[in-house]
Amino acid sequence: MSTTPEYAAGTEGGAGVHSLDHFSLTVPDLGEAEIFFSAFGLDVQRRSGRLEIYAFDSGQRWIIVSEGGKKAIGHITLGAYPDDLPEFRARLVDTGVVLLQSSGCTDGLWFRDPCGLLVEIRAADKSSPTGRASVAEPPALSSLRAAPLRGETAAIRPRRLSHILLFTPDIGRSVAFYSKVLGLRLSDSAGPVAFLHGKHGSDHHLLAFAESSRGIGYHHSAWDVGSISEVGLGAMQMAARGYARGWGLGRHVLGSNYFHYVRDPWGSYSEFSCGIDYIPAGLLWTASRPDPQNSLYLWGPPPPEDFTENYEL
Repeated sequence: MSTTPEYAAGTEGGAGVHSLDHFSLTVPDLGEAEIFFSAFGLDVQRRSGRLEIYAFDSGQRWIIVSEGGKKAIGHITLGAYPDDLPEFRARLVDTGVVLLQSSGCTDGLWFRDPCGLLVEIRAADKSSPTGRASVAEPPALSSLRAAPLRGETAAIRPRRLSHILLFTPDIGRSVAFYSKVLGLRLSDSAGPVAFLHGKHGSDHHLLAFAESSRGIGYHHSAWDVGSISEVGLGAMQMAARGYARGWGLGRHVLGSNYFHYVRDPWGSYSEFSCGIDYIPAGLLWTASRPDPQNSLYLWGPPPPEDFTENYEL
């Protein structure tokens, strides 16, 4: 892996994508994916031979899962304001990016980024938050006893997708492209990992990259819940269904969120997360570049030895 690179500052003016609209995955067994994501507390719907994954009480589709020979990231779709699409088209063409024919489902701009990841920019409502997500402990059970019995807790259901972290073979090249061409901005970087936020206001990161000599890949998706208690209860919920491997409970440094990662059947992770930092629109944010050994987490157990392994070949 490379040492900490110097990233492009990003596009200060002009168009910038505002949200991570959704992403797609291929997995070896669709039934196995349905069990895992349902256990995680997401609304999993089978449609046309694939899974479409939502948070409950929300019409926003966050993941499309298809069946194939192995686990692999398919594409990411980034939401933008309609009036900005012509500027994105011009930037892509000026950069030498080849625009691909639309899939027929949308009229977005389809292309591959410099490292080969399939990307779509399309006109969409802003699904990234407009302010810091609320974090509150559940009310006390009574004036004498604050915690309920374990069997009396409700199922944990994430409120929304917060971010995804993807592997890239060249982190400097990836971050330069997503900042200069797509208008994302660098939040922080720690060695071979970089975090990007949206200029229109978003969580500390809606997209992150980690460098991997094995190429592109999907590391994890993070899902917002309402409290640290819900992070812990989510971990217990998954362990009770046979998904005990992971990392947490802990608190990150870059982003400040509390976390518990649950390992999925394919070597990647889904993260229960709460309390992530929010970067409002118009704020002049200065990215930090701390030592990775001092900035991965503030407290918690050490991560699994293969936590940063890219199992997508």
